[in-house]
Amino acid sequence: MLARLRQFFRPQPEASANESVLLNRSRGPYCSMDALLALRWTAHTLKINRTRSALRQEAGPHQSRFRGRGMEFAEVRPYQPGDDVRNIDWRVTARRQKPHTKLFNEERERPVFIVCDQSLSQFFGSRTSFKSVRAAEAAALIAWTALDHGDRVGGLVFAENGHHAYKPARSRKKLLQVLQGISDYNQSLHIGMALPESSFGLAKALLETERLIRPGTLLVVISDFQDCNTDCEDALRRLSRHNEMLWVRTADMLEERLPGSGFYPVSDGEETLVLETSQADRQRYEALASHEHASL
Repeated sequence: MLARLRQFFRPQPEASANESVLLNRSRGPYCSMDALLALRWTAHTLKINRTRSALRQEAGPHQSRFRGRGMEFAEVRPYQPGDDVRNIDWRVTARRQKPHTKLFNEERERPVFIVCDQSLSQFFGSRTSFKSVRAAEAAALIAWTALDHGDRVGGLVFAENGHHAYKPARSRKKLLQVLQGISDYNQSLHIGMALPESSFGLAKALLETERLIRPGTLLVVISDFQDCNTDCEDALRRLSRHNEMLWVRTADMLEERLPGSGFYPVSDGEETLVLETSQADRQRYEALASHEHASL
């Protein structure tokens, strides 16, 4: 997960001494709001890679990639020969009895929308902290970095029992609301939680995201993608037409390969079983994990 992040977020020279901050920030099954806030200082040492530079800094830090309309409404003026008839404002035309057309300004900012998975499959970890904690920290790091570079930041956090969305805004107050929502969902995870008959999974999260975001958004999806299916693929295909995509996968070493041959007690908090692993079991397990990774 962190390797993929480093490809997208380029450390500044002074960041070398702080590279371990994200790795060692939180321990255990839960993150804290204080830990997510502290990542603000790590974000100061990172820079988001941009496709192009803006022609004028005062117009915003990003040049439009011309995905979709990529424009925002500016004003209405009388129609002139050569204007696109699709931009005619029919209400103003009817009121003034003369054709008027809408003018648009090119958008030079890139909203960042972070989808953070806090489902039960994320509530697992064999070293240092759980995947749900790493997902929360990655979301916080990306959010702080985006805000530092003048982008509007919003997001959607979800679990099996629901979700909460936050409209992108260039505001520290809004960003804190996003982080608080992620922290609340993270703190509510526990192994005995009851799951609804119709759970809110990744596919539904992407459908909701498709409804919320505008063309030209940087969409960051942080998940273990264990419930990624054909519905997710279809949503991804539609979203990628007009948006930039960054998928960050959380994983644990124990999900990739089993420990050495032997007997291991396994518990869900109520019952305990003893798992016996052999060399053949480990090979089959690793082959299955490799196949799932390749499919993703």
